[in-house]
Parts: sequence; C-alpha cells; structure tokens
Amino acid sequence: MLDRRTPSHDDLVDHLVRTTALQRGEAARVVLDVLAYFDETTEEYVRRRHRELQARGLTNPAIFDRISEELPHRAVAPPALSLRQLRRVVYG
Repeated sequence: MLDRRTPSHDDLVDHLVRTTALQRGEAARVVLDVLAYFDETTEEYVRRRHRELQARGLTNPAIFDRISEELPHRAVAPPALSLRQLRRVVYG
C-alpha cells in the first residue's frame, strides 16, 4: 500500500484543494486512498470483490459474472480471466 506522496501526487492534491472544499490534509488522504485502491493486483481485487459480493448474499455464479464484467473497467485493465481462473484466484 502507498503510504507517502510524491511530487506528482502533490500536483493532484493542489488541484483537489483548488477545485473542491477539501483542506490540504483531507485532499492528501483522498489521493492516497485512491492510489491504494488502484494499486491492488488483479488477484487482490478479485478476492476483495468476492468477499464483498458474498457478504451481500450473491451466489458464486453471480459473483464471478459480476467480477468478469468489472475487471475490464479497472484503471489499468488486467488480462481477461475465465471463470475457472477467477475461481482459482479465490480458492487456490
């Protein structure tokens, strides 16, 4: 997980401070949270989403269909994974 900003992150923090009601410290936390969110590997994302959707009561077929639909829309789209590959990420 990312725990510190770089100069390029400071530009984004400055932009958020100028364009929102966020204070500098709040904007910095938002930037780090968003960067950490998109820093997840494909495997981490699949496992996290499986847990979240399972907690909402979805069945595995629905969960794997949903994850398959979501993956191409990640900031950096991972390679396409088959349902079998998704199951292997979750269950090993």
